Amino acid sequence: MTPIGIAPSDLFDAIGTFLADHHLSPEPANYAFAYTVLSDPAGPLARAVAEITDGGIRLSREDIRNLGVGAGGDWAPWRAADAARAELADHVAAANQRADQLIARADLQVSGFSDLVRAMHAETTGFGRNLEESAAAIRRADPLAGGDELARLTGAMIERVRSSEQRLAAAEQEADELRRALDEARDCARLDPLTELTNRRGFDEAFGALSPDTPIAIALCDIDHFKRVNDEFGHAVGDRVLRAVGQTLAGAVEHGLVARYGGEEFAVLMSGPAVASARDALDRARGAVAARRFRVRDTDMPIGEVTISGGIAIGRAADALEALYAVADAALYEAKANGRNRVICAA
Repeated sequence: MTPIGIAPSDLFDAIGTFLADHHLSPEPANYAFAYTVLSDPAGPLARAVAEITDGGIRLSREDIRNLGVGAGGDWAPWRAADAARAELADHVAAANQRADQLIARADLQVSGFSDLVRAMHAETTGFGRNLEESAAAIRRADPLAGGDELARLTGAMIERVRSSEQRLAAAEQEADELRRALDEARDCARLDPLTELTNRRGFDEAFGALSPDTPIAIALCDIDHFKRVNDEFGHAVGDRVLRAVGQTLAGAVEHGLVARYGGEEFAVLMSGPAVASARDALDRARGAVAARRFRVRDTDMPIGEVTISGGIAIGRAADALEALYAVADAALYEAKANGRNRVICAA
């Protein structure tokens, strides 16, 4: 390790050596940390670093984070990353809460609608019984009394019909509200909150809704070396890369459903005439991702090349999804093994 205590004239080179010794990327937060340590070799931060690294131990990112906070350092990129993670967690929590609220609301509306139907059924049954009793009374009564009873019965019938119409209108409105609430809850359940793409459940349902004889292509796309992005820049930056890649894929694949299938993996479903151009569509998406110049939003630091690999399986909707997935996954593995940043269509 480079000893603490560097002459000012050599500070720039010393910072580079410090970062290399500790396997730290040259991002602004790490550079600022190294500068603080090396420019004040007798300071509390330098002494803490010397103690941790005694015996040739490298600093971890967590060590640097803790030391920076403890020394009152101003590591803006880390604070921004933490804030982004917190914002994402809040977004996911809000989406889940919204879905829970919609489901609870739908349950209440179903219960209320059932109560209304039971009440209307009871009222109709009672009205029919009253009608039978009144008809019997008319047959037993003299003509004049029968006329009065008929007038009373007619008025009661009109009132009951009016009440039933009002209740039916309320029931229709309740059913419409329930349908909208359920549709909204269903949409939330099929949405990946990070990328705002369809999730695995929505993808599987879309596949299941196709007619058995429909020609289909299923593609699996994976971000190459995505672990590097998370390790070097943090998960908040990795999450933004995931969103950007997902939206780029969705924009490039015009005639297909793009879903986040899990982790850094995306799935694409194309059907009908679009199957013939599946390879071209996926290669266009691959090129669009490779052409993007990803940077850390807070520092404008280049992230480096971000690429995707893809594997495609061709079949029909009658085929088992698991079998098609396995074929596409094997083609994806082949694309990775052959150098990445490429799309392979299974024969």
